[in-house]
Amino acid sequence: MFEWGLNWCVSSAVNSYLIIHAAVIEKDGRAAILPAPPGSGKSTLCAALINRGWRLLSDELTLVRIQDGQIVALPRPVSLKNASIDIIAAYEPSAVFSPKVFDTIKGTIAHMKPPAGSVARAEVPAQPAWIIFPRYVEGAATRMVPILPAEGFVKLADNCFNYSELGVTGFNAVAELMNSCKCLEFSYSVMDEAIEAFATLAPPA
Repeated sequence: MFEWGLNWCVSSAVNSYLIIHAAVIEKDGRAAILPAPPGSGKSTLCAALINRGWRLLSDELTLVRIQDGQIVALPRPVSLKNASIDIIAAYEPSAVFSPKVFDTIKGTIAHMKPPAGSVARAEVPAQPAWIIFPRYVEGAATRMVPILPAEGFVKLADNCFNYSELGVTGFNAVAELMNSCKCLEFSYSVMDEAIEAFATLAPPA
């Protein structure tokens, strides 16, 4: 309920932003927006990536500044559920977790402490460069493929909290994201392969 309350406060009070239900991470000033419905593995993938060199902007709400298209950071603890908790704990033993909370409407929940570097840079915005729709599929090969901007537009708008409320402004904000970002679908089942796929997006300088 506390987490839901935080989401409600943000989504209700900051309509000066386009608000997307998406994790968002950054490397070298360029951000990857990861929109996905619950159960897609979005937060698990986000948690793994921020323990492998990406900066956490948010695991839940992407805030796109209307006036310049920059993404504003909201680096709070990453919410993990059920098997994802132990997966990330094993993947990054140094990660710090809250106690598990059992028998919630979403099962067992724990929160991972955000990296100190992400919190320290909370006031530093990022330029969106990729929109990637992630999906964990058991046993699937790692696959990242481009999709048409029109398809990406519809999928992204479906994941916006305030697209309709913003009206023409919301339409233009989503259209600008389509113009400035590469739009991709991503499926995976092996975390190391997923990390390698993202490394190809932002190779070391």
